[in-house]
Amino acid sequence: MNELLETIVDAPEFAPGHVWLGGAGPGHPRYLTLEVADALKKADVIVHDALVSDGVLALATTKDLIFVGKRGGKPSVAQDDITAKLIELAKAGKRVLRLKGGDPFIFGRGGEEAEALVKENIPFRVLPGMTSALAALASANIPATMRGISRSITLATGHAAGTPGDLDWKALAKTGEPIVVYMGVSTIGTIARLLMEGGLAADTPVAVLMAATTPDERSMTATLATVEEEVQRQNFAAPALIVIGRIVSMQAVLSGQAVLSGKNP
Repeated sequence: MNELLETIVDAPEFAPGHVWLGGAGPGHPRYLTLEVADALKKADVIVHDALVSDGVLALATTKDLIFVGKRGGKPSVAQDDITAKLIELAKAGKRVLRLKGGDPFIFGRGGEEAEALVKENIPFRVLPGMTSALAALASANIPATMRGISRSITLATGHAAGTPGDLDWKALAKTGEPIVVYMGVSTIGTIARLLMEGGLAADTPVAVLMAATTPDERSMTATLATVEEEVQRQNFAAPALIVIGRIVSMQAVLSGQAVLSGKNP
């Protein structure tokens, strides 16, 4: 099986002292790319985030797994310490797989880590992953773009909503295009208020997708006016993505005949 995988992937050699920055997708191992699956078999050490599932890590050959996950409001490893660890392991001659949920360059700080590796003259590769936002929408039967409904889509981080230097949510509202919010469960009330102040209708549909593609997956729909109350009432928590816009209304249309994707790893 490993030989077949290597033939399909045809990846460069994972050499000692190299760091590969890989994306583990939205959660379930079925959404791994072949290249990341191959890297899991070759790495000497895996430095992984909180959103990398146990099912994905079970595919690793090495037992040297280093957890460096960050979760909002909880103690977590500082980014500088993570970067220093990658450099230390690479200089020790390890084949280092830095594994992140989703895609390493979409709200994964992969760019920061790659820049640090460049400064230390450490060879690296980026292994793209299925970004969690688009995978979660597809799994929930919500098309990210659809002719006649949306012409673009915005991926935004919500953790700093309402603070100085944050996104201009009122300007985003004026586009009328869908917004997918990462890390926004705790600030959804502020986000909804700013979007409505920017002109987005109070009855704009919203979906909250929690732990997409995993056994803990849950989803709910609401409106901008009701989403904060519903998130609290239904005890939705991170990790979750919030989808705002008319594309959410397609979920009900498409779900009737959709084949269940299966939630168990």
